[in-house]
Amino acid sequence: MIGHAVISGASRGLGATLARQLAAPGVRLSLLARGGAGLAETAAACAARGAKVATAVLDVRQAAAMATQLAAWEAERPVDTIIANAGINGGTAPDGTPETHAAALAQLEVNLLGAVNLVQPLLPGMLARGRGRIALVGSVAGFLGLPDSPAYSAGKAGLWAYAEALRAAHGPAGLRVLAVAPGFFDSAMSVRYLGAHPLQIGTEAMAARILRALRRGQGRLVTPWPLGALLRLLALLPPPLADALLRRGRFRISPE
Repeated sequence: MIGHAVISGASRGLGATLARQLAAPGVRLSLLARGGAGLAETAAACAARGAKVATAVLDVRQAAAMATQLAAWEAERPVDTIIANAGINGGTAPDGTPETHAAALAQLEVNLLGAVNLVQPLLPGMLARGRGRIALVGSVAGFLGLPDSPAYSAGKAGLWAYAEALRAAHGPAGLRVLAVAPGFFDSAMSVRYLGAHPLQIGTEAMAARILRALRRGQGRLVTPWPLGALLRLLALLPPPLADALLRRGRFRISPE
């Protein structure tokens, strides 16, 4: 049973949907996001479902501020669930220009280091109590670098490895770590991809799959699995062949 969950990126999209689906009487939700207006809307929707809600307008890249806020929430009620969902994307612009240095760094900082900034301050408490759930929301793009999203792919690959390592290290101590690799689902981020969206599903369905896997104590969730399987298969091919096949599915990413 989930008692106190911390969710990053909770102002819109998947993070907001996860929060709403978790909201219920007796549940404490501590929600983080950069967007104050969207965060307030999510909090109101969760409170209407009976949850006790706390919010903080924070950028997950702010390690010190994150640690301070998380320590305060942990002191109010021990955190038993972490969902590291905050993420941004970028890549090749509509005119074919590669992503900028600044955009590449921002993706790595938010998508990978931001998750570390969320998990690490809360990890000691979970281990001391001998229980806890962590879901790290990555992407199937982490299975094979996509030519039009190199930094995004790199950050998500690192996040998958981080989840796998945490589970292997701390599973015997009672920590349940879920590595999540979603494909396309309805979101503002997905809309920015100018190209095919194979096997895309709804945000509500994606959130439900993640929470079901989290409650079951699964170690991995790749969904929809055929897309993840295809990228893993391509990764086994000789690089010239894999690269040629990846180029056939190239896309562009519109500005926010």
